[in-house]
Amino acid sequence: MGTTAIFTIGELARRTGLPVKTIRFYSDEGLLPPTDRTDAGYRLYDAAAMARLELVRTLRELGLGLADVSAALTQSATVGELATRHVEALDEQIRRLRLRRAVLRAVAKRNSELEEVNLMNRLASMSDEERKRLVDEFWDEMVAGLEVDEEFYRRMRAGKPELPDDPSPEQLEAWIEFAELVQDPDFRALIRGMSETQSRQIREGDFEQPSSAWQENWPSWVSRAEAAVTAGDSPTSKAGQTLAAEIAAATARPDQDPSSPEFRAEMADRFATSGDPRAERYWQLLATINGWPPVPTVQPAVQFMIAALRG
Repeated sequence: MGTTAIFTIGELARRTGLPVKTIRFYSDEGLLPPTDRTDAGYRLYDAAAMARLELVRTLRELGLGLADVSAALTQSATVGELATRHVEALDEQIRRLRLRRAVLRAVAKRNSELEEVNLMNRLASMSDEERKRLVDEFWDEMVAGLEVDEEFYRRMRAGKPELPDDPSPEQLEAWIEFAELVQDPDFRALIRGMSETQSRQIREGDFEQPSSAWQENWPSWVSRAEAAVTAGDSPTSKAGQTLAAEIAAATARPDQDPSSPEFRAEMADRFATSGDPRAERYWQLLATINGWPPVPTVQPAVQFMIAALRG
């Protein structure tokens, strides 16, 4: 054998720090063929085998399976190709670990019961496509069999939950609450009722005037109501009643009397339904999930306008 360095498995283990059992396993699997054997049949390895062993260890530490390590060593696949495949697998594993971490953080924060933990984990593990499908199915049910304003519902459908790969505890909690909300029978009944009201108004020709008036004036009405609340004005004050009169005048059809208590009560009921805090919560949660700017509550303003109309 001349002066070439030759090592027994024990010497190889001491030099590399790997257990004898591991080196023997790699050798048995064909990843580290012995360079030679002693007369007694013990395996011997040279410096090239030691370098090969170091490469095997590196690839295994990076998470490659035995089959991929063998493919790299036999050059049936390049190390670059194997690395690309492994990066993709690791990305998915990291995504799942991040979600698991976020679930555990949410569980710790909410001090959740076992049943809720199970639900949270199932919701968090849903894919983007599954989350979007949940929303699409919700809106499908809300308008099924109804004649509605297609453009309005197109905007409603456009907002889809897109949970990031590394969600914050707040984003994960928002998604869980959102998923619970769109599956809640009471919330579904509320939104379905809104859709049925719109459908009836379209059939009766009573949709365009109030709808366009609300769209044009809503930001101004909210702003004025908020200013009145901040100033401490009551709904029956001059500011409150002036606002109520303008709302009634803008939403009344030519055949309706905007000063009529019955008409104003009807408008107040519509405000109470369309301004339901759960409908607002839907968009607040979606904003948190998707990292959009926060959606501030307008509930104090809505309640002021309802009371002013009833006043």
